[in-house]
Amino acid sequence: MSMSPDTGNSPDTSNSPPESKPPARREGIPLGSIWGVPIVLAYSWFIIAVFIVFAFGPQVSRAIPTLGSASYVVAFGYAVLLLLSVLVHELAHALSARVFGWPTAKIVLNLWGGHTQFENFKATPGKSLIVALSGPAANFALAGFGALLMPVMEANAVAWVLTDIFIWANLLVAVFNILPGLPLDGGRLVESAVWSITGSQEKGTLAAGWAGRIIVILIVVGVIGVPLAMGRQPDLQVVVIMVLVGGFLWMGASASITNAKLRLRLPHVSAGALKQPAISMPASSNVEQVQAVARRAPHAFVILTAATGQPEAIVDGQALEQVPETAAARTPAAAVSRALAPGAYIPEWAAGQELVKYLAGLAGTEYAVTDADGRVTGLLSQSTVVRAITGKAS
Repeated sequence: MSMSPDTGNSPDTSNSPPESKPPARREGIPLGSIWGVPIVLAYSWFIIAVFIVFAFGPQVSRAIPTLGSASYVVAFGYAVLLLLSVLVHELAHALSARVFGWPTAKIVLNLWGGHTQFENFKATPGKSLIVALSGPAANFALAGFGALLMPVMEANAVAWVLTDIFIWANLLVAVFNILPGLPLDGGRLVESAVWSITGSQEKGTLAAGWAGRIIVILIVVGVIGVPLAMGRQPDLQVVVIMVLVGGFLWMGASASITNAKLRLRLPHVSAGALKQPAISMPASSNVEQVQAVARRAPHAFVILTAATGQPEAIVDGQALEQVPETAAARTPAAAVSRALAPGAYIPEWAAGQELVKYLAGLAGTEYAVTDADGRVTGLLSQSTVVRAITGKAS
C-alpha cells in the first residue's frame, strides 16, 4: 500500500519518424473507475488469493465444522474483503491527493496489496504526510464500522467469522502501514520530518528508506530470533509470510534509497562539468590539418562543424593515425570521423533534470557541448552522464 509518483516526463518525439511499437502489455484486469480514478486488478493478486484460501480454509473449518469444503469459499470471501479494504485504503490516498490538486493516474491492486500512482504534482512535507496517512485512517474507520456490525452478525456464524476477520484485517493493514519506514505509508512521517528540518525531500526519502530496512530487520528478529531464543521453532506459516512481506519491504526501501541518491546527485550533474575537451574544425578540413591540430592538443577531441557552425561529426583518433602521411593532404577529415546524431549538441550550462530531459530527446550517445556563442568547447558521452548520476557504468 504505497503512493507511487509517475513524473510522466518523456522526450518530445513530435519530429521523429513514426516507429512500430509492440502493444503495451496489460498489467491486470481493468475494473472500471471510481470517482474518475481507474482501478486495475493485477494478475499477481490471484497468488495471494490462493494463499489465503488454502491458509485460512482449514481455520474456518475448525471454527465452523458444519461447513465442510465450503470453508474454502468462506476463506475466499476473506480474500475479497481484504481486497476491498485495500481498495478503500488506496482510494483514500487518491481522494485526499485530489484535494491538493494531485492528478491520480490509477490504482493497482496486486500481490502486495496495492499502490496509487500519481502523475506530476508538487508536494510539501505536510501534504505528503496527509495523503500518506489517509490510507491507514480509512482502514481504522473500516475496522470501527465492522465492530459496530458485530452484534448484528452474531446470529449467522459465517457472517460473524467474516466480520471478525474483516475487523482484524483492517486493523492489521492500518497498523502495519503506519510503521515509520518506506515503502509503508508511515515512512512519509520520517520523510516529512527530515524534509522539514533539512529542506531536502531527498534526504527525507533516504532516511525513511533506511528506516524501512531497519523495520525488516526487526521483523526477522521477531519472527525467527525471538522463538529460537526461547527454545521454540518458528511457525512455518508465519515465516513464509515474513519472507514475502519482508522481501517486499526490503525491495521498496532499497528502491527509495536508490531513487533518493539519484535525485541528490542530479543537481550537481552538468554538461560543462562532465564534458571532455574538444576543438572544432570546419567539415571541409583535410586529415593533414586535423593531424596538426591533434598534435598541438593531444587530449582534445576534434569535432567537425558545418558552415553554419553546427557540429556534425567526431574525428576518430585511431582512424586518423592510420592515414599515411603522403595521403593526408588529399584525404577529407570526414573520411576518418563518425557522424553525430542530428541535433546532438547541448549548451554547457545544461544541468540536473534539464540535462537528463534534454538528452532523452536526442538520438545517439555522444553530444557536442557548446558555449553561449555556439562554439564547441567539449564532448559529452551518455555513459559519462549515467555514471555521474548513478555511480555505475552505463
